[in-house]
Amino acid sequence: MSHQIIEHWLQGFVDTALAGDLDAHMGMISRDVAVFGVPGFASLGFDDWYAQCAHEFPQRLIRALEYSGVRLRSADGTNILFKALEKNTTADGTITLQGVEMLLRRDADEHWRLQQLRLLPDDEARHDGLV
Repeated sequence: MSHQIIEHWLQGFVDTALAGDLDAHMGMISRDVAVFGVPGFASLGFDDWYAQCAHEFPQRLIRALEYSGVRLRSADGTNILFKALEKNTTADGTITLQGVEMLLRRDADEHWRLQQLRLLPDDEARHDGLV
């Protein structure tokens, strides 16, 4: 069941990003989200993510976004922790491959939202077989 939730959530996350649907995309992210591993920042939050998407989406800077190699780390009725390889293709043709660890949490309204995102260091992503 956890794999189905992950796949469904990832598909919605990708679809809303590629459609440039800011409200729907941000609706998939917890207001308390914490993002770790971004160079130069201790952590980023919801407002940072919103500002980035509000800048990128109208310009259609993201041309393709894919997740592969999903590896479930742990799951219970409220939390699902997994790792995956993110492939992001931008408007100028730049392709970025990045190992990520994501924590989804089921909120009181029964929707699964991203609670935490950690960009994995290259050595950890390689060790996990993501790259």
